[in-house]
Parts: sequence; structure tokens; C-alpha cells
Amino acid sequence: MSGSAELLHLDALGPTGPYRTHETDLVHDVTGRPVARLSMVPRLYARRAVAALRRAETPPLGERLAALAEAGRLFATATLGGMTVDRYEHTVARVSGLPLPTVREATGTLAAGLSGAYGFAAQARPRGSRDASGGAATAAWVRRGDVFAVLTAGNHPGVHAQWAEALALGYRVAVRPSRREPVSAHRVVHALHEAGFGRDHVVLLPSGHDVADELVEGADLAMVYGGEAVVAKYRASTTVLPHGPGRAKILITAETDAARHLDTIVQSVTRQGGAECANTTAVFVEGDPAPVAEAVAARLAALPSLPPESDRAVLPVRELDAARSLEKFLHAEAAGARAWLGGDTVVADLGDGSAVLRPAVFQLDRSDAPQARLEMPFPCVWFAPWSRADGLAPLRDTLVLTALTSDRELVGRLLQDPGIRNLHVGDHPTDVLLPGLPHDGYLGEFLMRSKTFTDGTPTGV
Repeated sequence: MSGSAELLHLDALGPTGPYRTHETDLVHDVTGRPVARLSMVPRLYARRAVAALRRAETPPLGERLAALAEAGRLFATATLGGMTVDRYEHTVARVSGLPLPTVREATGTLAAGLSGAYGFAAQARPRGSRDASGGAATAAWVRRGDVFAVLTAGNHPGVHAQWAEALALGYRVAVRPSRREPVSAHRVVHALHEAGFGRDHVVLLPSGHDVADELVEGADLAMVYGGEAVVAKYRASTTVLPHGPGRAKILITAETDAARHLDTIVQSVTRQGGAECANTTAVFVEGDPAPVAEAVAARLAALPSLPPESDRAVLPVRELDAARSLEKFLHAEAAGARAWLGGDTVVADLGDGSAVLRPAVFQLDRSDAPQARLEMPFPCVWFAPWSRADGLAPLRDTLVLTALTSDRELVGRLLQDPGIRNLHVGDHPTDVLLPGLPHDGYLGEFLMRSKTFTDGTPTGV
């Protein structure tokens, strides 16, 4: 794509159809070359779109289920917005830098997430609630509002499967896509429209931060992805659900032969290009972490450096200057740590303006070292010693903890700790979160509430 005429046009998808704005944002690939123009909606347009969502009627459950199933099929197979599946996947790999095999896997995962959205959402439904039919007192499961806003992330296409659960539950949804990788959100909303959801049921509203804030304020409920600042901003809110860094961890206790679990550790660090919030950030070893760190570093050093569209790519790619900036930041933060891998460089220049972000393995001297909380957008793992005297504090503030241990008393304590949101025991990589099980709690816990409903109307009245 050498000229602006060849750029993709990613229009806003509003209540009256596609909307191509005067203000656009260029979307670049990993070499810095522009590949798309993203229409950026103004504040007034966003307000009117949210108002249209609020006026719309929720379709019956049966219609929603059929439309979601069809959307899943279309997403995985159809030409949408002028893009075939192959072109979509290639474009996402080139824009996001994610390996093409990761993007292809995400296509299937996201299609399944759309098709099964209601089933996944309903996992959160309290046992005491059921449909309010039959004239008896019941606990009804009802929405907390009508309009749901989502400020999505661009690190992985799979994030879009979760917000589809809100549509399944009857919300009307406003999606503000990531400006870094808006292609996936655009395709999802196209698929939903083609499948039968009204244009006033789900809208795509690319925008700047000022308009994004207004979307959050104008909706009944919102879900927002971001870093520490986002989490801090909305931590006390009852109407905004923030998703921040995952900081997934692995714990290896003294009786465990770590050499038998290297595959699990390596997959936890590297799968999905190391870009997901569930990829392992830190490994805590009861005893000396050096042998495990050395073994993992040897495995990671053998991974190839390839362009993201390669069928054999496994590592993420960024624009060269961006990759060097990440490397500079990493090395500044790693001062004082022992480098097993990546201490010299994590940048592999591909010669076209892009660079592979290669793995990094560092060893820390204590379990509470601040670097163990540092999450990077590529395979970067910190090994630290851990002892029973350290307690659970170093293991908290984590989306997923994999515990390689036979200590059942310890497992019980980990399971009950509120700072550990998901727990795997044994050879279960941190990045593998099974469909139907909570990711960071069930979204339905946030979207819905239970209330008593008693229908005392006499028969025949």
C-alpha cells in the first residue's frame, strides 16, 4: 500500500450506518507505514449515538441468541467491510505486531465467544434466580441499566469476546476501539450488524480521550481497559469496571522438581506473543531461582525472530523506534537485576523499520523487588526467591497464579486470598483460561443484579 487511495477506510458504525468523518486517525503497521484511516467521531455524534441506544428496544432472547451465533460464523468466515478473513488476519498481524498464528487462533476464539456469549454470561446467574414466569415469587435476574460502553484494548483481539456478553444479556453497547488496533473491533461490530443486531443496538465510535470519557459518563455502565492510572481512576466506581495489568505469576515450592515443568513455564511466558494480561510476569521459587531462570532463558533464546505475518512467528513485532524505547525503559528498570537473557538487547532489527521484541529473563534478589510487578508487552519474566516467611504478599495483585506445589494447605490459602483472582494448581499455564470460567470474575456479576418479583395478580384479571 503505497498511496492514500489504497488505505483501508475504517468508518464509524453509528445508528444510521457507516459514518466517514473529516477527522481521521492514521493506523500504521509495524514498519510505520499507514494502512488505514480511522474515522474519529466528534462529541455531538457520540452523544446522539448513545441517545439512540437508549431509545432502542432490546430484542427477545431468542433473536439475540440466533444473531450472536450468526455473528460468530460471519466473523470467522465472511467478507466484512470489504475484508476477507485472510486479509483481516494479515492486517491485524501487521498492525498489532502479534504473530499471525496468534491472530488466527484468536479468530476462532473470538468467533466461539460471540456464538456462546449468552451461555458464558449466564454462568454468573445466581442459583436462586430464574425467569419470572408462573405466578410464583421468584428472584429475577435483571440488568442494572440499558446502555453499556466499552473502551477496548488493542493488545489482543480476544478482548472483544467479553463485551459481547452484554449484548447477550440485553444491553445496547457503544464500543470505542483501540486506536492502535481498531481492525478487530470494526470487524466484530460489522459481523453483529450483518447477523441481525440493529445499528441502534451496537455502535462503533472511534474517538479521542475527551469523547471516550463522555461515553463512560453517558452510559449506565462501562468497562475500561488501561494501565495503572485507569485502574486508580475507577477503582471506587460502582458503574465502571476497569481492567488493568494482569501480573500473572507462577509459584514453585521446594518439593517440586521445576525441570519437569519447564514447558508450562515457557508457555505461560511466551504464548500469544507474551502480549496477553495472563502471560506470566514473575516466577517465585522457594529456594534458589537461578537454575530455573537459566533453563527457561535457554529455551527462550532459541525462539526465532520473524516478521509478524510469518506462519512460524511466535514473538511480537513493533516499529523499530518503539522497540528501542521499550528496551531502554526495560534496562533502566532492571538495574541491579541479574540478566539471564536480554541484558544486552531485546531488539532484533528486521531491516524494514520494524523489530522483533525478543524475550528477557532477569533474576531478582528478593520476593518484594518492585520489578516483579513490571509487565511488558512481550515475553519478559522476573525470577525471584520466595520463602514461607515472605507470606502471600508477593503473590497478590495477580490475575492468575499457577502454583506448582503439592502443599494442599498452601493451596487452600491461595484459593481464599482475594488478591489472587484465578488459581491454577499443577501444569496449567497462566495464559489458558477456559471458556465459561471467570476471567477476572464474571462480567455478568457487574452487569446484572437479582431482585424479588412476586406476581400476585389473580388468574383471569
